[in-house]
Amino acid sequence: MAVITIDTAQYEQQLEEKQKRISAQFARFNAPTLEVYDSEKRHYRQRCEFRVWHDGEDLYHIMFDQQSKAKIRVDEFGPGAPLVNEIMQVMMNKLRHNELLRRKLFQIDYLSTLSGEILVSLLYHKPLDESWQAEMSALRDELQKTYKIDFIGRARKQKVVFGNDYVTEKLSVDGKEFIYQQVENSFTQPNAKVNEKMLAWAKSISRELSNDLLELYCGNGNFSIALAEHFDRVLATEISKSSVHSAQFNIAANKVDNLDIIRMSSEEFTDAMQGKRQFSRLNGIDLKSYNCQTILVDPPRAGMDELTCQLVSNYDNIIYISCNPDTLERDLETLSKTHNIARIAIFDQFPYTHHVESGVFLTRK
Repeated sequence: MAVITIDTAQYEQQLEEKQKRISAQFARFNAPTLEVYDSEKRHYRQRCEFRVWHDGEDLYHIMFDQQSKAKIRVDEFGPGAPLVNEIMQVMMNKLRHNELLRRKLFQIDYLSTLSGEILVSLLYHKPLDESWQAEMSALRDELQKTYKIDFIGRARKQKVVFGNDYVTEKLSVDGKEFIYQQVENSFTQPNAKVNEKMLAWAKSISRELSNDLLELYCGNGNFSIALAEHFDRVLATEISKSSVHSAQFNIAANKVDNLDIIRMSSEEFTDAMQGKRQFSRLNGIDLKSYNCQTILVDPPRAGMDELTCQLVSNYDNIIYISCNPDTLERDLETLSKTHNIARIAIFDQFPYTHHVESGVFLTRK
């Protein structure tokens, strides 16, 4: 059995190296002492993707070495959540001797939750005909007796769903449970336990604030739903249709009544705020009625564009969540002209890699 193991004895050292690197990178902004939030040392990833290798009668998951591009057999995956590892072995045992389900299968994606649900997506280089669908449905019925499991089959111009195309996560933050629908192929934080720490950090800031909150790049409402109780009203924007749909589901599931989400990009919202363009999506929403003194941004790796950065600088309080320290540093070049860094933190979303998730809280000078 091929096992991707983790040398957990190295965890504290790798986290300390990240702490030193980020502290040095942002020292020129007169940032306070860096807050550090660690991860579980093993089984921390709720989302995992593997290619599938066919070797005669055998069938197994593989990954590719980033340097040599050599394929690595994976039967157990140390970073993967316990449920992911269990279902990985179940799937190989079921698929290995099932010619209809294994033929032309080239990838399997797993999306699991702390609450015990898992969604398995199987990607094929063939049409998914009625025979395949009947066999897949039978497999789901069998595994549903033991697991909270659903399936998606994907092929060119085809998506076949068996059950739901999402899982429902339950996160505990400061003793309160939050419910989040997480849809296949939509962005979610892969390290759920660290996500709980990120939300707790943002809440610790927000409970000292007041008035209204604006959030850009809100995704499925991860932050805005958890923070809504600390503000009078919350207005959030997101460009992805599937994420907005999930956010609306999550608003209802968490019984949040002071949060509105609109499907707009940050660039479009900037134009709307500056009166440059009119949008039918804003019908019924009076932007001038909001008293947003705080803005939260969680942009993609590219960070914010220049106009959005200027818009953000107009708010008294800024909570900036970043998955890329380099673009965060670039954006702080602009924001530090008008704001001071009151708090800065790193969240070890991706242990044993160079990747760092950061959080910065800025207040107007």
